[in-house]
Amino acid sequence: MTSAELKDIGKRISSRRKQLNYTQEQIAEKMDVSIQMVSNLERGIKAIKIENLIKISEILKISTDYILTGKHTSTDTDIILNRIAQLADEDYKMVDMIIEYCLNKK
Repeated sequence: MTSAELKDIGKRISSRRKQLNYTQEQIAEKMDVSIQMVSNLERGIKAIKIENLIKISEILKISTDYILTGKHTSTDTDIILNRIAQLADEDYKMVDMIIEYCLNKK
């Protein structure tokens, strides 16, 4: 993996972690690794081991494909759909309006 690819992977991990309001310490604890290891991943300093890739994808609720390539998969879509299905009717309608807006802003 190139340095640029590692940095991109790190950015995706960091962005998703922040989106879920997790600290690096919380991720490290859930993964049973050091905070330094999480920091190194997010900064693109070290490549991620397969077992850690699987752990972090489960914790962050995103696919390993997205972490590695930045491309969303049907797994990512299913996770979002399941979350949307749990919303109250009013919030569900709001999400639908946002999707409609995004699709029509071309």
